[in-house]
Amino acid sequence: MCRRPRQDLLAGLTVAVVALPLALGFGVSSGLGAASGLATAVVAGSLAALFGGSDLQVSGTSGAMTVMLMPIMDTHGATGVLTVGVLAGLLLVMLALTGAGRCMALVPAPVVAGFTVGIACVIGLQQVPHALGVEPEDSHKVAIVAWHAVLDFLGRPHWWAMLVAVAVAAAVLLAARVRPSLPFALLAVAVVTVVAELTGLPLARIGDLPAGLPAPSLGFLDPGALPALIAPAVAVAALAALESLLSASVADGLSSGHRHDPDRELFGQGVANLVTPLFGGMPGTGAIVRTAVNVRSGAQSRLAALAHAAILAAIVYTAAGLVAKIPLAALAGVLLATSVRMVEVDTVRGMFRSTRGDAAVLVLTAVATLTLDTVLAVILGLVVAGALALRAMARNARLDAEPLRHDLQPHHTEDEHAQLAEHIVTYRLAGPLFFAAAHRLLMELSEVTDVSVVVLRMSRVTTIDASGALVLGNAIERLERRGISVYVSGIPDRHHQPLQALGVLARLDRAGQVFATTDEAIAAARDRLHNTGVLPHLAG
Repeated sequence: MCRRPRQDLLAGLTVAVVALPLALGFGVSSGLGAASGLATAVVAGSLAALFGGSDLQVSGTSGAMTVMLMPIMDTHGATGVLTVGVLAGLLLVMLALTGAGRCMALVPAPVVAGFTVGIACVIGLQQVPHALGVEPEDSHKVAIVAWHAVLDFLGRPHWWAMLVAVAVAAAVLLAARVRPSLPFALLAVAVVTVVAELTGLPLARIGDLPAGLPAPSLGFLDPGALPALIAPAVAVAALAALESLLSASVADGLSSGHRHDPDRELFGQGVANLVTPLFGGMPGTGAIVRTAVNVRSGAQSRLAALAHAAILAAIVYTAAGLVAKIPLAALAGVLLATSVRMVEVDTVRGMFRSTRGDAAVLVLTAVATLTLDTVLAVILGLVVAGALALRAMARNARLDAEPLRHDLQPHHTEDEHAQLAEHIVTYRLAGPLFFAAAHRLLMELSEVTDVSVVVLRMSRVTTIDASGALVLGNAIERLERRGISVYVSGIPDRHHQPLQALGVLARLDRAGQVFATTDEAIAAARDRLHNTGVLPHLAG
């Protein structure tokens, strides 16, 4: 519900001013052109605002998506990118209907930070050719493109392009520190465009743009190309889901009283990506920078994001001729500044100071994002972070030998207690008994010697998986083959199911060797030793 329409409209205007140069720049960088970036900002921005799960999210072009689309553009051309957008939209709708949105909250912070750093580096390197006024190399490896651009520039310097890009980037970065609420990016681009027009500076321009959005069409679809585009579509859908939900989470954190619905957000992004290619737009996502601007500008409802899209549509229909005159070097400067501002230095520094594991995950994800593939980089970061988390959990698992407590046999003399302690040993299992820790702990247990009874105290076991249960059963069998009786006590109710399902304690249970408390287990062990003559002189 819109309670403050004027505030939302002002926020939408502010976001539109910020979004215009970014939409143009990312459209150019993707290879589809500035018109495609504007179409995405208008169509995806409005549909995601209507159907998405966040009241404050602003959707459109993004740097990460641009990086993802470059190799698709090189291999399959513009029609391939548009087809991938439709397929990705279908996949996002399917993810929403299956409730997959909530899983995205499980992405660790070092993976997110590393991904952001990597994307910032990629965006920055993408802008080097336009910033130096040279034609980009025909390669989707941004480091190679940037390197060749530097070589071309050294051979034939284009000083005006470099000066414009550096000046715009410096102005935007400086203004962001002094007056972050003002749209200096658009102002800098406008000033450069006017000066370039009046003085005739030799700068490459965006070029002609259509005065409006094209009529919706599915003419780009080629059924024969669909099999080759499924894998890229999966990658695009995964990136759109990840970035959109991260952006929505950022909006929640910056606002009070707003919480997004992750599955509905995926549905909204799916609808947006299904429709946007029909108008020539590239796949879009929730945009973190524009969403943050929206929240900080006082947005309270979806009206702000809708207003942003409507204002951009008005620009498309009324000012396409003016937009066409914008120098590419000026857009490159805006995106260079954007790439710098994407990196939260304090967060990155804090993670490096946190643990070596966090630092390693961050660096690995950033390097993989820069050198490999964005979705593959996130998957790699998740795998490494998961492995480190499992290792940390495994270290919490303990197997501790405990002395036989005298207070459990208060009616025994010191000599009798000492004789019991010679034949009964208690071990406390604590922490997670799962595949990463079970083998190490329970192999130690199976090597126990010189006792008649082992009592396993399991009340502090936090979790048991199938591997842990099977290794526990194996350790018990090894002890019993050496004539050592095993008693178990204190199994938490939630752990009975895996132990029973795998038959680990069935025989012990039938033999009456599973107890609720350690006192009962030791008393039963004492009786067994007495009845078998191991301790014939101890009283019952």
